[in-house]
Amino acid sequence: MSTAATMERQAVVQVAAARFVTIDLASGMSGLTEKAIRRMIEDGVWAEGKHYRRRHGRVFIDMREYELWVEKGMA
Repeated sequence: MSTAATMERQAVVQVAAARFVTIDLASGMSGLTEKAIRRMIEDGVWAEGKHYRRRHGRVFIDMREYELWVEKGMA
């Protein structure tokens, strides 16, 4: 195979979504605003340890639990 043909091939990179993401990333992934996510946390709609976790002063949303929350309509 020629060098030109080799250069034409491009690598395909697949990235798996992380289970726990920051509020800003969860907002982009879910379509909810950051304010809406923070409000659900403040109002107790989402439970700490289930829907989100706090680490190093940041909040991480559990996207698996978010999907279940949407699917089942449960808090």
